Amino acid sequence: MESRISLDDATELTRTGDIWLFRGDSAADRAIQTLTNSPVNHVGMAVVLDDMPPLMWHAELGRSLEDMWTGKHQRGVQLHDLRDAVTVWARRYGQRGWLRQLDHPVTADMEDAVLRTVARLDGTPFPSTARLASRWVRGRVPALKRGRRELELEFAYCAEVVAVTYEEMGLLTPGRSPNWYDPGRFWSGDELELMHGAKLGAEIAVDVPLE
Repeated sequence: MESRISLDDATELTRTGDIWLFRGDSAADRAIQTLTNSPVNHVGMAVVLDDMPPLMWHAELGRSLEDMWTGKHQRGVQLHDLRDAVTVWARRYGQRGWLRQLDHPVTADMEDAVLRTVARLDGTPFPSTARLASRWVRGRVPALKRGRRELELEFAYCAEVVAVTYEEMGLLTPGRSPNWYDPGRFWSGDELELMHGAKLGAEIAVDVPLE
């Protein structure tokens, strides 16, 4: 039976590095699920720091919420109030949400790595659906030779943002192109391998009040 939790409890429970997954039924949602062969269409990461409300680090097309890093309303890579972000995705976009908790201590150095990544990537544009499809295909074609990978992304997709942040935290092995990742990589069925014994827990469905 699927575990369930209220949004209030999930907001209290979530910690930096936890994964938030979303699945919707709109044409755009289904396009992402189909193009990436994924059961979900959106992924974000919790950022929970002292003296701050829980935040959601993700990339999206909308700009209805204030970006907590820049103080602006922008499309692309954004840092949002987590409760507000989950509520918007549930009510406005009709998305079901799940929380996967990170089973690993998050050190001060890892938190610093998160903030450096936010400073570098916040505001990066979101790709078009067509560009997303071509990026996803390229990410799965083996490269004969790779040089040092540039982490500043010209276009950032939500899963790439989370993957790059996990790499900077030391949780994912460096070397894969960021566009190898899609939201489904962070779903339990994919069994994503993390470093240093870190694991992600099972999905916990998050119930969001409709009003």
